[in-house]
Amino acid sequence: MKILGIETSCDETSIGVVDGDGMVLANVIATQVDIHARYGGIVPEVASRQHVLDIRPVCEQAVADAGIDWGDIDAVAATHGPGLAGSLIVGLNFSKGLAATLGVPLVGVNHMDGHVYGAWARTEDRDLEPFQELVGEQPIMCLVVSGGHTELVLLEGHGKFRLLGETRDDAAGEAFDKAARVLGLGYPGGPEIQRVAENAPEAEPLPRAWMRGTDEFSFSGLKTAVLNRARKLGIYPPDPSGEPVDTDVVAGIAKAFQDSVVDVLVTKTIAAAKRENCAGIVLVGGVAANGPLRETLVKKSPLPVSIPPFKLCTDNGAMIAMSGLVNYRNGRRDDFDLDVIPSLRIGTSTLV
Repeated sequence: MKILGIETSCDETSIGVVDGDGMVLANVIATQVDIHARYGGIVPEVASRQHVLDIRPVCEQAVADAGIDWGDIDAVAATHGPGLAGSLIVGLNFSKGLAATLGVPLVGVNHMDGHVYGAWARTEDRDLEPFQELVGEQPIMCLVVSGGHTELVLLEGHGKFRLLGETRDDAAGEAFDKAARVLGLGYPGGPEIQRVAENAPEAEPLPRAWMRGTDEFSFSGLKTAVLNRARKLGIYPPDPSGEPVDTDVVAGIAKAFQDSVVDVLVTKTIAAAKRENCAGIVLVGGVAANGPLRETLVKKSPLPVSIPPFKLCTDNGAMIAMSGLVNYRNGRRDDFDLDVIPSLRIGTSTLV
């Protein structure tokens, strides 16, 4: 079996192919980071137009990389939400045309479900953790952290998710981008903050929003604390004279911010996993590429942890193909009237 997955929910045009064992045969990603960096964030109209230009060559490259013929494809899986409406439309319409041309089923995929199943994708140098084979026997805690989402989700069976908590304001990745902008760093903010924080001097800690008694998160207060400290220390707004800022001060704030985010994410995830008697923890999403987050969760968790390699953390077609494989085996087939749902929730096929 070969499943081709198409992902265009935001600013990555990506197409992946997995086989029936979940082995990644191809995962081609055309990124738009350089295009949007000049604006300090994603411009939706620009993103959708670039998807139109990239999607066909990316698809052709993925099929070539997988070493298969078009006739070998058994189903086409496509992200239909959540995400930017214009970007989603490009990928979903392309998927419908491809599925119709090949005479194979179309399988709609929830982008967030896809992130979770990125942790179940196998590569030549990565297999599954033993606890990942227990799906349906014992729940698995999934921390999904990306530019637009921060969610604690319980995987109770393949295709069966229960949302425990999410951010009440900014997502973790969004907070990274905004904090980086205040500190005069580049876009995307996550890698930039991690880079400057690596050898940072000790700095006064920033607050943590624990949202006690819930599985929810909040990062808007932390973002405001970064802004206030940057103003107090003369980093923001930028000096119009062009005077250079103290790089140690910037690094210290960046580290304090990163420490706060990591502490809250790790502590709340472990507590929820223990409470729900989970077999293990899965960390997925673009922010899962953050080194300190990965290392801290593995170090502090009393339960086994599975984290995909970096290329399967950010938006990618292989994770959509993997989720498509699960959905296909669960009997999902979609008609060509399947529409995009920009606000689709994890584990659902409709708005809630």
